[in-house]
Amino acid sequence: MSAACPIPANPGPATRPGAGRALSLAYLTSHRCTPPQALRVAAATGYGFVGLRLWPNGPGAPQQALLHHPEVLRETRAVQRDTGVGVFDLEIIRLDAGFEPQRYAALYEAGAALGARAVLVAGDDPEPQRLARSYAQLCEALAPYGLTADLEFMPWTAVPDARSALRLVQAAGTPANAGILVDALHVGRSHTTLDDIRAIPRRLLHYAQICDAEAGTHYSTEQLIHTARCERLLPGEGSIDLAGLFAALPADLPVSVEVIHLEREKTCDPTAWAARCRSASLPWLQP
Repeated sequence: MSAACPIPANPGPATRPGAGRALSLAYLTSHRCTPPQALRVAAATGYGFVGLRLWPNGPGAPQQALLHHPEVLRETRAVQRDTGVGVFDLEIIRLDAGFEPQRYAALYEAGAALGARAVLVAGDDPEPQRLARSYAQLCEALAPYGLTADLEFMPWTAVPDARSALRLVQAAGTPANAGILVDALHVGRSHTTLDDIRAIPRRLLHYAQICDAEAGTHYSTEQLIHTARCERLLPGEGSIDLAGLFAALPADLPVSVEVIHLEREKTCDPTAWAARCRSASLPWLQP
């Protein structure tokens, strides 16, 4: 392991419910890991949960193999039992014009088997009424599995900011398991204000994501996607108002640490990177 990416000393115990704010190791932070490896890395570096990407975010895109791999599911559950680390969220369901809830049945079943809490959802359909219907159908499909449908606003999608996300959830009838996911990157790069964040009802907030970047609304779609998927900064390295954002969010809201930087990760193994990301995040999450 390169000295350029040391493991912060004394990472401390995993932060689980009852022991302060719950922290989750996001898929993008541990994207080099299989699900069992991600759980072990989380346990070694002080996270109480992990996020897993079991469904790709596009055709041919990366994902972690678990669906239709019963041996991986068994190993993942065994590591959960051994470490006490939970699965917080699963990725990703994209609501496009042809959305069919049953297409994702294997993801729902895996979520229930792993004790996951949430499914990350992206809104791609440009037709608002159809998108709202699809979101309502997804919430209905997830409910029997004990999963929430956490809609992440992203400035290059049909749900570009926090106000759009709230309108969509309301248009869908605000199902009991509806949610809005606040990613610091997308707050900093969309027309979302702290007042917009404060306007989200508490019952719709199940977790948030932390990273940093240079804030602004002038970036092209290609630049937005590149940063989100390849080149996020550690908290404190950019200009997103992380202090204001996490002051606007509930103090006990679980946080997923989501920092991917493909070039910098070349100097780190996954454990060192996860520890570094956690250490950089903690100062912004103190009550």
